[in-house]
Amino acid sequence: MAHNRHGSLNGTVDPSKNPTHNQNDETEDTHSDDELSTTLTSIDQASTVSEIQECLANLTIQESKISSRLSALLASQDELSRELSRLDLIRARLGTQVVAARGLSAGMLSSASSTASRISSAVKQLDIEQENVRQTLSFVEAVVELKTCVLGVSGSMGAAQDWETAANYLARAALVPEHILHSEFAEEMVPTSEEPEPPSKTLSNAAESLCGLFLREFDKAAKAGDGEKITRYFKLFPLIGRSDTGLEVYGGYVCRGVAERMRAVRGRKNDGPSFYAGSLQSLFEYMAGLVERHTPLVERHYGVGRMVKVIDKLQIEVDTQGGIVIDSFWEERSIQRKLSDIKSYAFSFLVQSFLSTPSVSAGTPRSSSPRPGALGAGRNSEDDSVDVKEIDSHLNELGVMLSRWSLYSRFIARKCLPPPTEPPTSPNGNSPEAPLVIPPVIKKSVLSTRVDAKLSTPFEVMTTFFFRRSVEKAFQLDELPPELHLNPSRPLRNTTTPYITLSVDDVMYLVRNVLKRSLSTLSSGLVLKIIASVKRILEGDFVGMMQRRMQHDSYPKSNNVNSPPPDDKVIAFCVLTNNLDVSIDYITRIIQTFLEPSEDSHASGPQQPGKEKEGLESQFPFVGEADSVKNALKSLVNGFTLRAGNLHDNAIEVIFNQVIRPRLRPLMSESFSGIEYIVREADLNGAHQGDDESDGEGRGANAVTSRFAAGFHHLVFPLKRILTANSYDKLLRTTATSVANLLAKRLWGLAGKINELGAIRLERDVSGVIGVVVREGKYGLRDEFVKASEIVMILNMEEDEVVEILRKDSEAEEERDAEGESAEWRLTREERRRARGLLKYEGR
Repeated sequence: MAHNRHGSLNGTVDPSKNPTHNQNDETEDTHSDDELSTTLTSIDQASTVSEIQECLANLTIQESKISSRLSALLASQDELSRELSRLDLIRARLGTQVVAARGLSAGMLSSASSTASRISSAVKQLDIEQENVRQTLSFVEAVVELKTCVLGVSGSMGAAQDWETAANYLARAALVPEHILHSEFAEEMVPTSEEPEPPSKTLSNAAESLCGLFLREFDKAAKAGDGEKITRYFKLFPLIGRSDTGLEVYGGYVCRGVAERMRAVRGRKNDGPSFYAGSLQSLFEYMAGLVERHTPLVERHYGVGRMVKVIDKLQIEVDTQGGIVIDSFWEERSIQRKLSDIKSYAFSFLVQSFLSTPSVSAGTPRSSSPRPGALGAGRNSEDDSVDVKEIDSHLNELGVMLSRWSLYSRFIARKCLPPPTEPPTSPNGNSPEAPLVIPPVIKKSVLSTRVDAKLSTPFEVMTTFFFRRSVEKAFQLDELPPELHLNPSRPLRNTTTPYITLSVDDVMYLVRNVLKRSLSTLSSGLVLKIIASVKRILEGDFVGMMQRRMQHDSYPKSNNVNSPPPDDKVIAFCVLTNNLDVSIDYITRIIQTFLEPSEDSHASGPQQPGKEKEGLESQFPFVGEADSVKNALKSLVNGFTLRAGNLHDNAIEVIFNQVIRPRLRPLMSESFSGIEYIVREADLNGAHQGDDESDGEGRGANAVTSRFAAGFHHLVFPLKRILTANSYDKLLRTTATSVANLLAKRLWGLAGKINELGAIRLERDVSGVIGVVVREGKYGLRDEFVKASEIVMILNMEEDEVVEILRKDSEAEEERDAEGESAEWRLTREERRRARGLLKYEGR
């Protein structure tokens, strides 16, 4: 190693020490040995002169290689000798340094090491002695403190009767460790002639004596209503180690105040529909005020979080007083009898409507579309034993009681939250609020069970009955919009759009109020049940009644095959179709107001900063409640939209099939009646001249377009005036598809009846028909007429252009079809060839 370092410092490196060089040499040696072994084996196996000569040549080559290697080794021998000599010199110098180092260690450092070891041991011993002295001093000081406290307690409880001082001495004594309090030294040094007992027993007896004294004085002050003395003795309980006792008696004192307050409230005259709601609200507000006022005092003297024990005590009294209010409400309002009446209510009108059969003239009903029948059943409900107004009044009172209970539960839950352990991380410097959960004091309370049984359950049952009975009543009083007709030449005198029956507005108003009142209870479990009931009634009764009226009462079918359906049936069916479309829009907007409340919904009352748009999160703060309510509301709107939307689409199909489709084919035949497309040039010039003379606006008196426009307007305009925009758009889309199919079929039927000049007229007529349909709706309807437009476009192309397109498209479409891409043409290759074949050439 020394030799290598020395060689590197002088800038010379021994080739023999190079690892790469050695590795190469070893490789060459191995290779030479293998060659030599192979050559010797070949000599032994040689049988001809040529083989022997070849082996001799190999030996000669190997001899030359070995000679060159030996020469190289001899040439490097001198360098190796010089490096070895230098290494010996360095070793001699290092030996001298080793001898000097050993002498220095034996002569000088040995004594210093011994001295350092002795000093370190002495320092450690001194530290141990200091720690023992410190512990002894602390022990003695604690004993002195204990003796001072014992004597102070004894003196303060004597003639002086200074209870605060005595309690403070007991609090100081409580800081003395237990092993010192019960040590033999303390039991020997602390007792005196005045207090001969051990200090632990002396302090325990003093604490018991003071506790009894404080209880008596606290009770006297509570009976006398002396708040100053109550606070004085309440603060002393934790000083003598009786915190639980202090909180117990303090809770009892506060509970007496709650009982007295509620006796005063119940003593008032019950003269209002919301008396019991007000009583329960007074109880919760008084309880919340007590907790707010007394929490700082309790936490200052008893510690953070100790107010929970007082709340537990108070909740027992709240259970008692709240139970009295709820039981009185249950009896005075006769809730049990009303629930029995509700359960026995038969909903005769709805049931009979669904069980009724179509009239004899209705024909065979179809499973997938509405059936004909008479509109509006004149039946009235035979069971009016339940007063809906009275139920609504009870629901308002129940809603207030439930909302106050929910607010109270939320308040107690926040008061029972554990104190924050993390530093503030929010931008405003406040600590992040822990997830809110229902505390055990609320979950296990007797009042919680009573609220579920006597408030939540009646609210759910009454709300479901109220909504369904109101829906039934809305259909009983339902009326069609007046003064509607299908005469396109007469204006409608009724301009109140959209044209829907009264039941839609009534039911949607009920939906909003029922959901709003349910959400105001702030009870997620109750809200979920009511949303499910509303969803079931809307999908079953509301949409079901619309479907039944479409099938049985207003189906637009004529008794005579050749005559159109009666106008009253068509009008009634269109209005019912509007009902479905408007109902979907209403439900969507109603649910949206609950999911994303706007700023206007908060403008009626005071708000806290940053709370304007919290919505359901602020109404349902407990973990997971807001999400469950949102999902239920979305499920309601999605389910209703699906059910009503399917029926709406079926109704559009019925209007098209029964009202429009039977008149489209005759309209198309009448529009093209007498029109020839074998046109001579002279006829075409004469036609143009006649057009210019007959039409001052320059459009020309196109017979096909004029006839079709008049007939189509007469067909769809009356429906357009009555239907909603969405319903009319769907109907017109279906109609446009049918017109496009009829137009394309008519074009295919003109084979051999068109010449080149006639194709120009045909293109004008087809464009006119398409323009009439598109003019009645949206521009996107032109997509339905692509095939017809392509047919007339091919008819008007030049021959060479058509041949070129067909030739190119033949190869291009094959590639696109193979790749799954859409073709530019709506017509297939065969249809394009067929379209060109419609043209009749002169002289053929």
